[in-house]
Amino acid sequence: MSRYFRTLTLLVLLAACGGGYDSPPRNLNDACSILKQRPSYHKAFRRTERRWGVPVDVQMAIIYQESKFDSDARTPYRYVLGVLPMGRQSSAFGYAQALDATWDQYRRETGNRRAKRDDIRDASDFMGWYMNETRERNGVSLANARHQYLAYHEGHTGYARGNYRNKAWLMRVSQEVADRARMYRAQLASCRVR
Repeated sequence: MSRYFRTLTLLVLLAACGGGYDSPPRNLNDACSILKQRPSYHKAFRRTERRWGVPVDVQMAIIYQESKFDSDARTPYRYVLGVLPMGRQSSAFGYAQALDATWDQYRRETGNRRAKRDDIRDASDFMGWYMNETRERNGVSLANARHQYLAYHEGHTGYARGNYRNKAWLMRVSQEVADRARMYRAQLASCRVR
């Protein structure tokens, strides 16, 4: 085997082992643990906080709800007759579960044409952009995890119409998001990653 081929093989194997994160961090109930395991998350969240003003705990709570920190998260398949797959329930993908059309709008408006939904930096920046739109259109504070989540889930127009009020399950989930943000905020105040 030639020296060039051995070197190339070794580089391919190393590239396959390293790089991005293939699985979500462990212990998703501990914000400090998440950020210690994934320093790139911490940098991305802090950057979004500086740029858009969205607190780290709010970003983390909504990403937890949307994808459980899984970069490759997708909606489930729909089935015909219970067995034939008909495609996914929506185009939502990535950490932020952004829909195709909303993601395209984000890329156009921010000039971030190379943004990828499975990149934590881009996903958190997207959330900052979206939540600022929510604040401007609907007057929701960036620190209000519950109502930011409702607007995130229902869209700006659906939120303004109050569509969420008739969805008991969504009201329950939005309270869970708010509770998680509060828990993460307390944890972040006491750990050294802040």
